[in-house]
Amino acid sequence: MRMLTRRSTVLLTLLTAAVGTTAPVAGAEQEKKALPKVAVIGTGGTIAGVSKSRVSFQDYEAGKLPIAKLVGDLKPEVDSVADVTTEQFGNKGSSGYSIADYRRLTATVDAQLEKNDAAVVTTGTDTMEEFAYWLDLTVRSDKPVILTGAMRPWTVIGTDAPANLYNAIHLAASRKTTCYGTVLMLNDQIQAAREVRKTNALRMDTFTSGDSGELGVIDQDNIRLNRAPARVQKCGKKTWKTPFDLDRIAKKALPKVEIAYSYQDASGDAVKAFADSGADGVVTAGTGAGGISPAMSKAREDAVKNGVLFASTTRTGNGSVYDDHTGGVIGAEDLTAQKARLLLLLSLAATDDQSQIRKWFATLGTAQFITRR
Repeated sequence: MRMLTRRSTVLLTLLTAAVGTTAPVAGAEQEKKALPKVAVIGTGGTIAGVSKSRVSFQDYEAGKLPIAKLVGDLKPEVDSVADVTTEQFGNKGSSGYSIADYRRLTATVDAQLEKNDAAVVTTGTDTMEEFAYWLDLTVRSDKPVILTGAMRPWTVIGTDAPANLYNAIHLAASRKTTCYGTVLMLNDQIQAAREVRKTNALRMDTFTSGDSGELGVIDQDNIRLNRAPARVQKCGKKTWKTPFDLDRIAKKALPKVEIAYSYQDASGDAVKAFADSGADGVVTAGTGAGGISPAMSKAREDAVKNGVLFASTTRTGNGSVYDDHTGGVIGAEDLTAQKARLLLLLSLAATDDQSQIRKWFATLGTAQFITRR
């Protein structure tokens, strides 16, 4: 019998997972083998928060507990699924990080994946979807990257923090999401970085993936994957990696990209101010299928003449803004405004070719099916 190539083996594993099989992570056969190595990188957030009392569910200080303590609190149980090491990248709320910090985080994750089988990154949930999409676009390794956090701090009764962290390590150690890119694991749900968004300020079931739906779930020892991100189709190929290799992008500051929100009778002042302040790109969060007010539209036309590139999204949270190839304006399809900003920022850092950027918006992370007649 011929030996399977690495790519064939990975694809067989992904196909098996995608049809809904379930398998316990820890078993007698696995215990005989060396446990998978999982690096847990802490950046802070609610998961590392300290509350004023055991019932202070929203009254707490985020980013206070070190990641080593959080993992230590999960022992000995976590030791049955993975050989875990920790790294403290930072310890603050997710909104406190800059794009320069994001750049360093990518380097940290890639460095950890060189010596580990998978990585878990803990963050605050406020901008977790942006953390996830940035890593999905920039991490070069196809090993599993799992983001997790919590809606309630570590120190309150009924906190979701320990279960989320344990399940994230559990998922990482299973290596079932190899070639999935970055995924989120909270509330027992596994979500793709490109599609997931936070939808509630306080509830623990805050993250959803809109029309696309979750990738799968974790039910105690069982990891069930019902679908996979489109990029797994390129698993094992050079084209699996995105064009955004930060080692090749100049070390200078990345392009400036802002977001302008449309509403009834919105003025064009925000768009004009962004353009005048040197923005290289602007994302508009429009009404319906990307519509913006007449004043915003006029300001956008003027900015395009001055070389500013726009991406058009919908403020509704679901649905797509399709590209009609209008000069200087790209339809961002089903990306949220905050994710379209990251893709536009990285695209402008990689090339000045607007046709190439337009193509990336249409194809990165999306499935392309061709029907032959």
